Amino acid sequence: MKTVLRPDDAAPQPTQPIGWLRGMLHRWLLRGLRPERLLHRCQPTDVGVPAQAVVCPALTAVDGAALFAWFIRPDGPPGRRMPALVAMHGWGSNASELLPGAEALRRAGLALLLIDARCHGLSGEAEFTSMPRFAQDLECGLDWLQRQPDVDPDRIVLIGHSVGAAAALLLASRRPDVQGVVSLSAFAHPADVMRRWMRERRIPMWPVGHWVLAHVQTVIGARFDDIAPEHTLRSVRAPVMLVHGEDDEVAPVSDLQRLLVAGRGRDVTALTLPGVGHDLSVVLTEAVLPGLLGFLDSLGKARPAQRLV
Repeated sequence: MKTVLRPDDAAPQPTQPIGWLRGMLHRWLLRGLRPERLLHRCQPTDVGVPAQAVVCPALTAVDGAALFAWFIRPDGPPGRRMPALVAMHGWGSNASELLPGAEALRRAGLALLLIDARCHGLSGEAEFTSMPRFAQDLECGLDWLQRQPDVDPDRIVLIGHSVGAAAALLLASRRPDVQGVVSLSAFAHPADVMRRWMRERRIPMWPVGHWVLAHVQTVIGARFDDIAPEHTLRSVRAPVMLVHGEDDEVAPVSDLQRLLVAGRGRDVTALTLPGVGHDLSVVLTEAVLPGLLGFLDSLGKARPAQRLV
């Protein structure tokens, strides 16, 4: 007699346990990479910014998440169109990371927009965030600044730290209307960052590590090679200032050398800081600001950035 197998009698498909394992690894990876949400270290008034010079605009990310930000205005006559900076912090930090230099920049006549990326500071939640999403949040701030009647849309500079710096270079490679980029402690390639992250956790490249690298690229919707600063820098039309601590263990100074090689033939300058690590906020006012203000002053003498149609 011929036996007919019903669906209930069928053996489990081999793809079922594999799918379950992949789902478990996906959730483990998202938890492992999720940034810690920290409180702001300080407020603008704590670093000397007058309270009346600060507003908190309502920004919305492309996925609808609310983004917290401080907009700091310089003194000046009404109707004057100001040059401006839009700043993005690093992974696991928030907008207060770059506040120490805010009052000096304000006194120099610059407006400053400091943003909390999604899943950071006081901004909204998301299932995950990534360097491309940092760039999206930075672009949200750029677009907002360009709509302000007292901001000169042709004199807006991006500044970012670490992942925020990589995001600034990524955004500038896509937006010719950016006048300049200040990159603080940028890494050269995100795959190197992921490999260092896995080594610290003793995750072997085979078989787990290779899957992690491939899966992260699938989740964020971008190839590491396409968003790597050492590649996006080649498409940035605006002048770029690279600032790097010589004792940086997160993004070694060798990453700076790779970025300088990528920037050959372009308007790229570098400021290296002896005895300084990855966190530049502790030396922002003394070591970074003089070079930063000089860089911004040189941009003011250059021709305006190309406007998007």
